Amino acid sequence: MNQSTTRHDTEASILVRAHNVHKSYGEHEVLKGIDLDVHKGETIVILGPSGSGKSTFLRCINHLETMQAGSIMVGEDQIGYQLKGNKLFHATPSVLAQQRKNIGMVFQQFNLYPHLTVMQNIIEAPVGVHGEKRQHAEAYAYELLERIGLVEKANSYPRQLSGGQQQRVAIARALAIKPKLMLFDEPTSALDPELVGEVLAVMKNLAAQGLTMIVVTHEIGFAKEAADRVVFMDYGKIIEQGPPNEILVSPKQERTKAFLNRFI
Repeated sequence: MNQSTTRHDTEASILVRAHNVHKSYGEHEVLKGIDLDVHKGETIVILGPSGSGKSTFLRCINHLETMQAGSIMVGEDQIGYQLKGNKLFHATPSVLAQQRKNIGMVFQQFNLYPHLTVMQNIIEAPVGVHGEKRQHAEAYAYELLERIGLVEKANSYPRQLSGGQQQRVAIARALAIKPKLMLFDEPTSALDPELVGEVLAVMKNLAAQGLTMIVVTHEIGFAKEAADRVVFMDYGKIIEQGPPNEILVSPKQERTKAFLNRFI
């Protein structure tokens, strides 16, 4: 576990600040006023039952979902908006793309382009979206493939990889833009059980290296080993949060206890 919680206690250290976030689909309110600060270098694991709003909150952070109320800042940016004078306006597509350059996201499904090789998948955003020179993008892609243990698969196509390998490539693709923040939305839920460990190992290494991460998962072992803080959500609210050895071992709320009894 990285020990960022002992270091990050100042305003300047906050990378993500969510305040009073509300999100509804029609009459159904999914998020009911979420407040959460995430410090630079911190690994946050969000736990909770299906339908509690975990993934929706994650998608609001990089503006894949639009909030009805509240605000989310990542660094100096309110993602999806730009300040003109004293007023906030919806960001243009080019501004939004630039804001998202600071945020990498890994989904449940791997979403790799099937017609592109592993290398082509990884360099697609740096070269095609952000205008990086191909030579530089490929050099960094090889570094990332070394980190995830898949250099030999650089010229393979997604269909030639196992599910675990595809998800590791998806992580490398998200890292290729050199984000300040990584979001993981249940990255192991679509994997066969024997493939889960290889993906979690990559994520643990990222946490140990001090990358700021917010992870939605049911992997309690990962939360114990890699998280600085565990956040438990239910019915669109944060029920409680704290260090793993508190939330996972002796939670204060009965709802948290009932949930964890299913896994521990």
